[in-house]
Amino acid sequence: MADPAPYLVIAEELRGRIASGALAPGDRLPSVAELGREYGVSPSVGARAYSVLVHDGLVVSRHGAGHYVRSRETPELLVRRHRRRSEDSPFGQGAAEQGAVGTWRHDSTTEQASETVAARLGITAGDPVMHTSYVYLADDQPVQLAESWEPLALTGQSLVALPEVGPYAGVGVAARMRVLGIEVGDPVERVRARTATRQEAQALGMTPPGPVLAVERTYYDQAAGRPVETADVVMRGDRWVAVYGQAPAGS
Repeated sequence: MADPAPYLVIAEELRGRIASGALAPGDRLPSVAELGREYGVSPSVGARAYSVLVHDGLVVSRHGAGHYVRSRETPELLVRRHRRRSEDSPFGQGAAEQGAVGTWRHDSTTEQASETVAARLGITAGDPVMHTSYVYLADDQPVQLAESWEPLALTGQSLVALPEVGPYAGVGVAARMRVLGIEVGDPVERVRARTATRQEAQALGMTPPGPVLAVERTYYDQAAGRPVETADVVMRGDRWVAVYGQAPAGS
C-alpha cells in the first residue's frame, strides 16, 4: 500500500492533537508556513491539510488570521466581561475561554461625523472619522454587531488608523490606543434592552426579531479626558449575559 500523501499525514497528526486535548477548542493553530517548516513541506501542503480538517468540522478558518480549533458545542450563553489589558480582541479571547471560536467580519470607511457621533467624540460635526462595521460570530454563528467611530485627527497618521488592517489588526481598542501612548482604562457604557430592528435581526439570524442588549460605549484617554472611540454594540439577548465586577480571590 502506498504511503499516504503528506497533507493527510499532517491532518492526522493535528487531528490527534485535537482529540487528545493538546490543542483545545479556540486554540490558534500553526500557520501554513509554520507547518511547512515543521514537516519540511511547502505551505500549500499545510493548506491542504487544513482544508481536510475544516471539511471534517474540526477546524475553522478565519480570513487573514489563520486557523482555529472548533469547539464541540457553542456555549448556550456567552458571558461578556471587560478585558482592559488584553492585547488580543476581547471578543476573540472571551469566546475562546468559553469553548467557542470567535471570528468577525468588518468594513471600514472614512466618513464625516454626524452630530450624534461628534457629540460623543467631543469633535465638530463633519470632522473626519473612521467608521467600522462589525459582525461577530461564535463558531460561525452571528451573535453580536457593532458600529465603531474614531476621530481621524487622533489616529489618521498612524498604523492604527484602520482597526482591522496592518500590524495591529485584530486587537482591542485599549491595545491599539496604547500604540499611540494613550491609556484608555475601562469604557463608559450605557446598556439597555430593546427589540432588534429588522436589519439587526437579519444580520443576527433572529427570526422573528427578538430582544437584544444595546450598548453605547465610549473609551476615554485617561490622561487628557478626551473620547478616543465610541461604538454602538448590539448583542443577541438570548445568547449573552453581561457580568460586571469581580469576586475576591478564593470565593
